[in-house]
Amino acid sequence: MVRMWQLFLLVISIAVYYGKVSGISRYDFPPGFVFGAGSSALQVEGAAAEDGRKPSIWDTFSNAGKVLDKSTGEVAADQYHKYKDDVKLMYEMGLDAYRFSISWSRLIPDGNGAVNPKGVQYYNNLIDQLIIHGIEAHVTLNHFDLPQALEDEYGGYLSPKFIEDFTAYADICFKEFGDRVRSWSTFNEPNIQTVAGYDIGLFPPERCSFPFGLNCSKGNSSTEVYTTAHNILLSHAAAVQLYRQKYQEKQNGYIGITILGFWFEPLTDSSEDIAATQRWIDFHLGWFLEPLVYGDYPATMREIVGSRLPSFSEAESKRLKRSFDFIGLNHYVVLYVQDAPAETDKERDYVTDISARISFLDRLLVEDFRSLKGFEMPAAPWGMQRLLEYVKLHYENPAVIIHENGYADFSNSATPSKTHDDAERADYLRGYIESLLLSIRNGSNARAYFVWSFMDCFELLSGYTTRYGLYGVDFHDKDRKRYPRLSAHWYSSFLENTGLERRRSSYLYSS
Repeated sequence: MVRMWQLFLLVISIAVYYGKVSGISRYDFPPGFVFGAGSSALQVEGAAAEDGRKPSIWDTFSNAGKVLDKSTGEVAADQYHKYKDDVKLMYEMGLDAYRFSISWSRLIPDGNGAVNPKGVQYYNNLIDQLIIHGIEAHVTLNHFDLPQALEDEYGGYLSPKFIEDFTAYADICFKEFGDRVRSWSTFNEPNIQTVAGYDIGLFPPERCSFPFGLNCSKGNSSTEVYTTAHNILLSHAAAVQLYRQKYQEKQNGYIGITILGFWFEPLTDSSEDIAATQRWIDFHLGWFLEPLVYGDYPATMREIVGSRLPSFSEAESKRLKRSFDFIGLNHYVVLYVQDAPAETDKERDYVTDISARISFLDRLLVEDFRSLKGFEMPAAPWGMQRLLEYVKLHYENPAVIIHENGYADFSNSATPSKTHDDAERADYLRGYIESLLLSIRNGSNARAYFVWSFMDCFELLSGYTTRYGLYGVDFHDKDRKRYPRLSAHWYSSFLENTGLERRRSSYLYSS
């Protein structure tokens, strides 16, 4: 039982942090600007082997004990069984939208072929609950969790066969759910998924080669990272073409892709560090955004990577250009760049192609992505402004959705170290939302913002030791009890949810 003094302190704490919103509210944003929170199927659903679902590559990875705390997503937050309760919590918080992903392994368990009717039913039920409560469904088609069957059959993202299977999967999703889903993202963070899975070997399917990766038994770090990205881009373009030709006009929806958006700053004002910073931006953002906006990879990548970088045919380039209605960006951190010329006579991978070290300013300089695992990422809200300004100036100011932005609590335990008092998270969100508003006032075409995450998740590399949730989850409780953190109250207050007024119009879908 909560003691009265504990409740009193909680109320006082909430009041203090409500006061920090005094400078802005959601009504400072354009009418209909969408505020939400997100998750992904693998990280919250659980029910990993129920109702016909088969494993994804991440199930295989975690079941082999590769996650930091040796945990799996077998149960996760159990949203598969608790989705109605979760949607009620979203409604009470005042969310405009919920971003989630569809588990390909639940919908089409073998990756291609027969559709699982129980998978269709689950997502219909979740979407219906959201719509009933006036909450928009923002759906990601592939949030890392490739069906293991496709990895086994032909190497997954490595094969051009993936393009056909992904398009067929997208077709099923548009057909079954598109009458109620108006916002689709094809892929989540392919610009890190490829590097971590096919160069470093940190993500499944753990492909890499010596001396670049982390003890992989198969793969080629020099080429596979670029091959998989190429196939993902072509898969995205094929799905968008299908959606626009077959569904978009009657369903009145929008489609895009979501990119990880680190921001990079030179460590010093030397010309070498400034040039190295631009290389990181080109390889990180331009790798996907240049083909989507202009139809080809950045000239920097063409020059450095050479024949290891695949080429687009004229038809593919035409299909890629403007194959989006919005760009999703997941932004958490600013990294500092120091030039580090690579030896040109040795085999190279993505990281040595860039030839620069990265760091957090208050940390020792680390060599590259391979050294980032487990680092706590310090807040730098101004980084979001610079990221959005760069996208505005270099990529024709597309409509942008901030699909992820959030604060990690490293608890090192499945039992939460903090129950209600996460003042740091509330302060973090306030700072980034203020930064977002300044970006919009400076001309950014940002249309929506999602907190990562709505509730504590099975975090893909750290399991249950890292918590981002507005709502905490007790992973030691078989019922996966949820509880609101101070940040949930803060966000609800920022959204000015009175329970009497629900904002129905959507700036995201305005012309």
